[in-house]
Amino acid sequence: MTTAANPAQTAIVPPARGEPYLLTPGPLTTAFSTKEAMLVDWGSWDGCFRAMTAELRRAVLEIAGGGDAYDCVPLQGSGSYCVEAMLGSLIPRDGKTLVLANGAYGQRIARTLSILGRAHSVIDKGDYLPPRGPEVADALAADPAITHVVVVHCETSSGILNPIEEIAAAVQAAGRKLLIDSMSAFGAVQIDLDRVACEALVSSANKCIEGVPGFGFVVARKTVLAAAKGNSHSLSLDIYDQWDVMNRTGQWRFTPPTHAVAAFLEALRLHKLEGGQPARLARYAGNRDAVVAGLRGLGFETLLADRWLSPIIVTFFSPADPAFKFGQFYDLMKQQGFIIYPGKLTVADSFRVGCIGQVDAHVMRQVVAAAANALASMGVASAAPAAAALNERKLLAA
Repeated sequence: MTTAANPAQTAIVPPARGEPYLLTPGPLTTAFSTKEAMLVDWGSWDGCFRAMTAELRRAVLEIAGGGDAYDCVPLQGSGSYCVEAMLGSLIPRDGKTLVLANGAYGQRIARTLSILGRAHSVIDKGDYLPPRGPEVADALAADPAITHVVVVHCETSSGILNPIEEIAAAVQAAGRKLLIDSMSAFGAVQIDLDRVACEALVSSANKCIEGVPGFGFVVARKTVLAAAKGNSHSLSLDIYDQWDVMNRTGQWRFTPPTHAVAAFLEALRLHKLEGGQPARLARYAGNRDAVVAGLRGLGFETLLADRWLSPIIVTFFSPADPAFKFGQFYDLMKQQGFIIYPGKLTVADSFRVGCIGQVDAHVMRQVVAAAANALASMGVASAAPAAAALNERKLLAA
């Protein structure tokens, strides 16, 4: 793990009205001006709102790269809605998908494909390790029926940042098609579609762009979108139909999240003002480094080795001390102004601290101080995890 120096950036302003900081992978703490953008009501069919939609699509494509070969299709709903839309629309009904899973969200993709009735197989790496290019290449060589590969860019159940470029290279070399769930990484972690061979990626408004919940978006090759007609299992989640209607009319097919779109445009303005993706990444990496160093100083241990720690969210083992109860710890942290995230692992008790949103390293050092106060209030003598958890991490990560 390397500490990134923060470039010149917009000031981080504490949340208004005594709101707690949301240390989650989204929804997250937003800028006041992003909240303020939602104070205007917009007509969904009005020319002004159609222009806002067009600007949203253009700005997302500018961040993604890929030039004229790609288009952006926003879609109402949470991130999982948009992932399902991508899978159901862009994978033919007779296709077969290799799912690269190393956490809850990869497993959710596999479950979604099962419900959609799409053939698939899974490489499951557990909670500690990412899928690697060579094993993907081996799986594709062993099964010529596989047409698509799906991977989660940042698996936030553990905090692993998966090696997208080497996976993309393996998929391209095998002549297959890659779909990326970049829900919690897009806008901060670099993913340049000029360099990464990818049919489509999906993300959400309320992640690293720092907008509010309400919609996500699929960035896909225009040729893939055009070929998707008739694939979808759903009317509402049909990416082809949404794309076709937007391109013909400038409108969303069904009632759009107008206030969330307005907030997203302000968040995009702030993203660019901060310095775009590189500056956003540097701030988030600084947040990660501050909270990891501070909580380790209190005795906590991270689930992952340093090389796999993402700048998005960090998972910590729960202390083995019997005085530690996560529910009480959560409440004590909230009382001090910080909302953290419960663990989402299959193998160990844990909790998570998000590094994204309108927070900086100064805020993260306050998080560490709050954790120290919470441990003292609970009478926790040691924040160290159970030896069995550390042994399992060592064994599985070997």
